Amino acid sequence: MSDSLQIFSEFLGTAVLVLLGDGVVAGVNLKKSKAEGAGWIAVTVGWGMGLAMAIYISGFMGPAHLNPAVTLAFAAMGDFSAGLVVPFIIAQILGGIVGAALVWLAYMPLWSETDDKDGILGSFATAPAVRNLTANTVTEIIGTFILVMGLLSLGENSISDGFNPLLVGLLVLSIGLSLGGPTGYAINPARDLGPRIAHQILPIANKGTSDWSYSWVPIVGPIVGGLVAAGVFSLIPF
Repeated sequence: MSDSLQIFSEFLGTAVLVLLGDGVVAGVNLKKSKAEGAGWIAVTVGWGMGLAMAIYISGFMGPAHLNPAVTLAFAAMGDFSAGLVVPFIIAQILGGIVGAALVWLAYMPLWSETDDKDGILGSFATAPAVRNLTANTVTEIIGTFILVMGLLSLGENSISDGFNPLLVGLLVLSIGLSLGGPTGYAINPARDLGPRIAHQILPIANKGTSDWSYSWVPIVGPIVGGLVAAGVFSLIPF
């Protein structure tokens, strides 16, 4: 595949991921939504299956990283072109912005019905259950370590064609159920930064602050976790 097509696939796939992932959170959080109050199980299933669908939609055009932490981890291992790292990350962040904007449009009448500013922000970006930036960063490191180790390990198994994206979705579902409680499991800088930018710039009814003081945690934590996973995996003798 050409470089431009691969870059576009990262934009498209991340947009779909955020549309379906943030879409389920908005459905759960916003007043008068038919999914209002559906809870954490709905959120984690929505994100897991949203990722699977995003990979199916974009994966035939490129590697479907859809996550700067994954791109950097694969590049660190020498399994991905260093020259595509920055274009991929830019495409992923832009995809996150567009996906979040589509969520805003899809739920347009419901924002004005909701006065919970934290719930509105949570429909775009992550926030900790208990604010402890060091602990929150550690949680994101652990979650992304499992994500990247899982992705690398899946690559070493014999899997029927077309089944891999579903397994990746189940991996993210597992991470969300087991490790998502403390921080909302960003495990992906673009999934958090892109929608946080969208929250900042869009005229969303009843929105509050975009909480930029926390924004570095879902960037630094996932990048560190992904790189540590790449380092550990490279030590495994094959």
